[in-house]
Amino acid sequence: MAGGFGGGGAAPGRAELYEGRITSYFILACIVGSFGGSLFGYDLGVSSGVTSMDDFLKKFFPDVYHRKQAHLRETDYCKYDNQVLTLFTSSLYFAGLVSTFGASYVTKRRGRRASIMVGATSFFLGGAVNAAAVNIAMLIVGRVLLGVGIGFGNQAVPLYLSEIAPYRIRGAVNQLFQLTTCLGILVADIINYFTDRLHPWGWRLSLGLAMGPATAIFVGALFLPETPNSLVERGLFEEARRVLEKVRGTHKVDAEFEDLKEASEAARAVKGTFRNLLAARNRPQLIIGALGIPAFQQLSGMNSILFYSPVIFQSLGFGSSAALYSSIITGSMLVVGALISMVTVDRLGRRFLFIEAGVQMISSMVVVAVILALKFGHGEELSKGVSTVLVVAICLFVVAYGWSWGPLGWLVPSELFPLEMRSAGQSVVVCVNLFWTAAVAQCFLAALCHLRWGVFVLFASLIVVMSIFVILLLPETKQVPIEEVWMLFDRHWYWKRIVRKDPKYQGNLHQQQEMARA
Repeated sequence: MAGGFGGGGAAPGRAELYEGRITSYFILACIVGSFGGSLFGYDLGVSSGVTSMDDFLKKFFPDVYHRKQAHLRETDYCKYDNQVLTLFTSSLYFAGLVSTFGASYVTKRRGRRASIMVGATSFFLGGAVNAAAVNIAMLIVGRVLLGVGIGFGNQAVPLYLSEIAPYRIRGAVNQLFQLTTCLGILVADIINYFTDRLHPWGWRLSLGLAMGPATAIFVGALFLPETPNSLVERGLFEEARRVLEKVRGTHKVDAEFEDLKEASEAARAVKGTFRNLLAARNRPQLIIGALGIPAFQQLSGMNSILFYSPVIFQSLGFGSSAALYSSIITGSMLVVGALISMVTVDRLGRRFLFIEAGVQMISSMVVVAVILALKFGHGEELSKGVSTVLVVAICLFVVAYGWSWGPLGWLVPSELFPLEMRSAGQSVVVCVNLFWTAAVAQCFLAALCHLRWGVFVLFASLIVVMSIFVILLLPETKQVPIEEVWMLFDRHWYWKRIVRKDPKYQGNLHQQQEMARA
């Protein structure tokens, strides 16, 4: 990165000496590790579909069911406004928010793989409890267990993928997490489409099938290698080198292994990792990676559309089955966006995808808001032409999110933190992400009821702020080794004024420059 607001170029160091190739062992590790995202995705898709199923509503939320049937007797925006119903969705994210700090300890002390296995176990138990639920209390307990699983999985999987990947393709590898999340959403939407026809127990099957991906991930994790970064961090140098050689497919890993050891030595010298997030040298990572990007990922409004897309389409007059079918379309758009992002992220860069998608998402939200303001909310179903335009606008929004804030919201924070801050930093990332996920989920239907079409104008305005944030503050990290990303801030037009005030930062930078000359 050279001056200005961003730019490209690798940081100085030993990166040019890294050797290796793509091995079958590496591919297997990436596939199994990335499937942690399917837990998050499956829940997003299933919870959105189940909350629109009549059998589910009649059993647990009869008031919502009766209000839903009285289509012409109230404003369409308010049919699903029920705080207990939204608590069913958001309780998972509050549980994940709390559990991520426990996940930080496990991830650092026991390794990334251990956290993935704990997450899979908790998710399995949550799926079983929800499938057997006979009252709202059981539903909430099941959701809490699912939330613990997601808290552990989302904390460990992005770190695992970023650390095990060669730096030149780190962006594409990390985005396997988003791809499996999107695939989980799509699979859940398809399952909901068919289980909606199984009366009166179809919703139980949808919720119970969460045990499937959880079992697959746990079994797969038994065969996963731990990341070399985590092994070095725990002092297991011989095993770390053996895994690094096997993953890279060569014995010539001296340069990369030395970088890992030096990063580990710096990590051991740091005490109080959470407290050190507040240090001036870590201010960019705190503002961009831990607070800004995870919050903005949710404030884009995307997860609200995913949570309630069947509800939204039902409110638009699409009918129950048609609403779930429309959710399959939006889920497919997410998968398409994730695939596009995997192909382009290490070529076009993170900043380009953020900015382009910002323009597309803002335009789509404005179109949705205008249509709803002019045509919707009077107890009448929309015409097919207007409904088609609305669905197209939503799909354009979803596909743009699918190649930008969706995958990059996990990729970029996992790249920014130095090794000594990485586990603690990722915990804050997940905590902030799940807090805003829960808050938006809990408030969205009430906001839709009271703000009506204005809620989409609100999301469009927030995306404007998000895009400006990226343009001004985020340096380009494509093809920069993960242990050298922190040096980008020394040449950023704004962050260099902050980080250079920290004496430890200057010492670390001087040490890195000396090693590069050697």
